[in-house]
Amino acid sequence: MTTVDVLKPDFAAQRKHFIFTDEHEQLRESIRRFVINELQPHAEEWEETTFPDWVFERMGELGFLGLDKPEQYGGQGGDYYTALVLAEELVHAHCGGLGMGIAVQTDMAMPPILKFGTEEQKREWLVPAIQGKKILCLGISEPDAGSDVAGIKTRARRDGDEYVIDGSKTFITNGHRAHGIVLVTKTDHEAGYDGFTLFLVPMDLPGVIREKRLEKLGMHASDTALLAFQDVRVPASAVLGQIGKGFYHIMWELQGERLIGAAGSVAGAQHVFDRTLQYAKERTAFGRAIGHFQVTRHKFAEMATKIETARQMVYTTAWRFQHGEYPVREITMAKLHAARIAVEVADECIQIHGGNGYMKEYGIERSWRDLRLNRIGAGTDEIMLDVIGRSYGL
Repeated sequence: MTTVDVLKPDFAAQRKHFIFTDEHEQLRESIRRFVINELQPHAEEWEETTFPDWVFERMGELGFLGLDKPEQYGGQGGDYYTALVLAEELVHAHCGGLGMGIAVQTDMAMPPILKFGTEEQKREWLVPAIQGKKILCLGISEPDAGSDVAGIKTRARRDGDEYVIDGSKTFITNGHRAHGIVLVTKTDHEAGYDGFTLFLVPMDLPGVIREKRLEKLGMHASDTALLAFQDVRVPASAVLGQIGKGFYHIMWELQGERLIGAAGSVAGAQHVFDRTLQYAKERTAFGRAIGHFQVTRHKFAEMATKIETARQMVYTTAWRFQHGEYPVREITMAKLHAARIAVEVADECIQIHGGNGYMKEYGIERSWRDLRLNRIGAGTDEIMLDVIGRSYGL
């Protein structure tokens, strides 16, 4: 064998994981092109104003809101990996709040309607949501019940052929623009985990009050609401799934949400890494590019290794999910690990940028602020650790 025959590493070659086909990569290119051309130019504006509703309509028109949803409801009929591709490519909008708002629509509110909804509910809500003509939100957290989902106080009581809903929800992404909400309520205070029920509630009903637009550390481009429900009357047909099984329905929903969140965390970390790598090659200090100093080079080596461990964990878990498994422990691990890595990487990227990293002009501080939510939303680090620990019988 000659020297010419010896394989040499090509670090510039495009990497493709085994779960992705050529069709997935074509989809990736299509989404990225759309995001960079039509969304990214508005990033600074939407940081101040929140992104507009036309984004949903445009993405629905392009088929991006129903990539993994059945064709019979207007979706593309793709596999779960298509949802990962969308979550990953939305980072190119430079607008974390936009990705959050879209994920609530596609991966938080739609899945329980698809899995537990009646045919009538799917026609009324799922079809127009896939088209981007109806915007959805998810109502779980309350002022006194965040991680403690079992402590939810929003109540739905039966009154003849109707239910009357009273209570409040907070931290509701899309809450100010949504046409409908998948609402977690208690229908039986004596039944413990068997006393919860989900409802599909139109947001224009009397008694639904959008009380306050909440101000946040990051994710400024998404609207986040404090909502109140005062004697809101809905027909019995508004029940989503089984009465008394709402807790289990929403726990199922959270698994898909957490895995998509983990994928978004990895993509966010990779994106801020790439932008910082370019900066390190161009920024000079003491007569040479700062990336050529060993201290900086080692920072990138550490970050790249952490990102890759998180990516492989997410992709392998997604493979199991796609093949019919329900790997709650591994989903929880992936969400915990990816969220932590994303924040670590963003923080280190600020450090590499130095004073510039602290300035809004470079957008790196925004990445940190946006990514920081991943350690809280869809289950805090502490809850994730507890779920993992309990899975071992502890």
